[in-house]
Amino acid sequence: MVKALFLDRDGVINVEKDYLYKIEDFEFIDGIFKLCKYYLELGYKIFIVTNQSGIARGYYTDNDFNILTSWMLERFKKEGIDISKVYYCSHHPNISVECDCRKPKPGMLIQAAKEFNIDLQHSIILGDKERDIEAGLNAGLLETYLFDEKSKIKNSKATKVIQKLEELIC
Repeated sequence: MVKALFLDRDGVINVEKDYLYKIEDFEFIDGIFKLCKYYLELGYKIFIVTNQSGIARGYYTDNDFNILTSWMLERFKKEGIDISKVYYCSHHPNISVECDCRKPKPGMLIQAAKEFNIDLQHSIILGDKERDIEAGLNAGLLETYLFDEKSKIKNSKATKVIQKLEELIC
């Protein structure tokens, strides 16, 4: 079975900006490429799991999201990093529909596990919000990391709270 590193997008891969969908507004977070290379060398497949309620809110479209995602994946490829797949939830329970994919529900992780034969117990999630951690726990992950650059979060269910991505590189 495959081990996976699940990454949230906004706040982990790129600097958090409200409803980001434009390439010119995208800024990679320091250390993300080094982190991904490290886990690839350890034999992990990398997946992005991201809530994108801006689509349900009408701020941007699935096509806008796909254009930005294609650009982002190309940047990863230029760094020698293969992202196995990007999963996204375009729903919001107050605006569109109730779903199983919006974190903290584990739907995106479960779908990846089915498609790629992933061993969820030996996989990792890295997110910047507690709902990312809860999605991992709800999917059966035993290792969860909360990225909190500004040390704002005091209580977390995460295995570890980190301030720099490099803290996960041994």
